[in-house]
Amino acid sequence: MIDYSVLPAVNATLNATSGIFLLTGYVLIKRRQIDAHRRAMLAAFTSSTLFLISYVVYHYHAGSRPFPGQGPIRAVYFAILVSHVILAIVILPFIISTLTKGLRGQYARHKRVARWTFPLWMYVSVTGVIVYLMLYQLY
Repeated sequence: MIDYSVLPAVNATLNATSGIFLLTGYVLIKRRQIDAHRRAMLAAFTSSTLFLISYVVYHYHAGSRPFPGQGPIRAVYFAILVSHVILAIVILPFIISTLTKGLRGQYARHKRVARWTFPLWMYVSVTGVIVYLMLYQLY
């Protein structure tokens, strides 16, 4: 039998890993290390895909967990959560488009979309970790 209670920590780790790969890919492209950039971005995509699979499996089996905090922190939590969820939905087609354009060698188009994709994807990765910490570690 699988212990699904470990998956929130796995999910946060995958989000953090994705963020690290994203930042690494950004630095590498600024240094014009295109092959290393490509590998870092594919790793970010892979860790984000694994996150999504793990997230769905967890919530299918365990349901959701209500936020136990009270007072102003509750409003902060929900502001972060709502922005995270909305942008996580919005960013998916951007990620696929950016990745596809880059892999097809459409670099000018890739760069135009990546300017929007990178900061949004980074935000989703970082806020995913923050949501986990607030929901599972602080209370």
